[in-house]
Amino acid sequence: MLSDSELKNSTKPSDPPIGCRTVEILDSNTKEQLCFLDKVDPHSSIGDIKILFHKSYPKWYPARQALRLDPKGKALRDDDVLQNLPVGTSTTMYFRDLGPQLGWTLVFLAECIGPLLIYLLFYGRVPHIYSPNYAFTSSSHSVVSLACACHSFHYIKRLIEIIFVHRFSQGTMPLRAIVRNCAYYWGFAAWLAYYINHPLYTPPSYGETQVNYALILFVLCEAGNFSIHLSLNSLKCEGTKCRRFPHPSKNPFTWLFFFVSCPNYTYEVGVWVGLSIMTQCVPVALFTLVGFIQMTIWAKGKHKIYTQEFKDYPNLRMPILPFIL
Repeated sequence: MLSDSELKNSTKPSDPPIGCRTVEILDSNTKEQLCFLDKVDPHSSIGDIKILFHKSYPKWYPARQALRLDPKGKALRDDDVLQNLPVGTSTTMYFRDLGPQLGWTLVFLAECIGPLLIYLLFYGRVPHIYSPNYAFTSSSHSVVSLACACHSFHYIKRLIEIIFVHRFSQGTMPLRAIVRNCAYYWGFAAWLAYYINHPLYTPPSYGETQVNYALILFVLCEAGNFSIHLSLNSLKCEGTKCRRFPHPSKNPFTWLFFFVSCPNYTYEVGVWVGLSIMTQCVPVALFTLVGFIQMTIWAKGKHKIYTQEFKDYPNLRMPILPFIL
């Protein structure tokens, strides 16, 4: 039989580990308490906290969660560690539901398969697109077939890269975003395909010379873009942070790293510039311009991360255009 002191010690709760934290999670809109986590290890990451929160609310899986220290602040990253955040032993976080999520691989596959198939529909001149007299006919201009081959090659290459080359730092994208992205890529593909494959389409002003030079630019930039993607894939990464920034290799296409932080975007723009020159089509040129603006924004963001994370980052590098931008 246990003595009074032994009985008291046997029922006494164990002391929490030294330095444990408490985390209170509130709804970012209503400020209502959703969850209170006690005895959280200070070395826990935000991803770990999301998993704990998911146990209380199964419908909000980690990819749907955005946790912030301020209701209107920036969402914390999954690899952020609790003890490294500017908080005390008691932490209040604000939750926001990001909605249904889709994996990045699926997102990019949808973005690329759509333009590929849509363009081929216009190239084949299926009924109800143009006049019935032109149904299932082919253009008399060789540049139309060449443009179709280049456009198809570009998106087939992207599909191969998505499956075998790319590694995505973020796991998912909101469902609403894929609708917006697909509308952008599919819509532009239909617009430019309509004009390039139109029965009244006229070839470039300078004929084969213009087409041939544009084709050379297209091929070189496709090779450069693929080379950069392979180079980025070879980087050793941990979570969303790379331990080192990309450098030029023996591959001449990677030498653009001497001058820009995101040569994959530089080459991507070059691909569409080549296709614009080849087809001499305004919708292609507008798609190239819009894409350049968006890729410049992405490149500037990546360049800023590199310069902040690496003190020895080359000063000569620009975000996307050598010596200019």
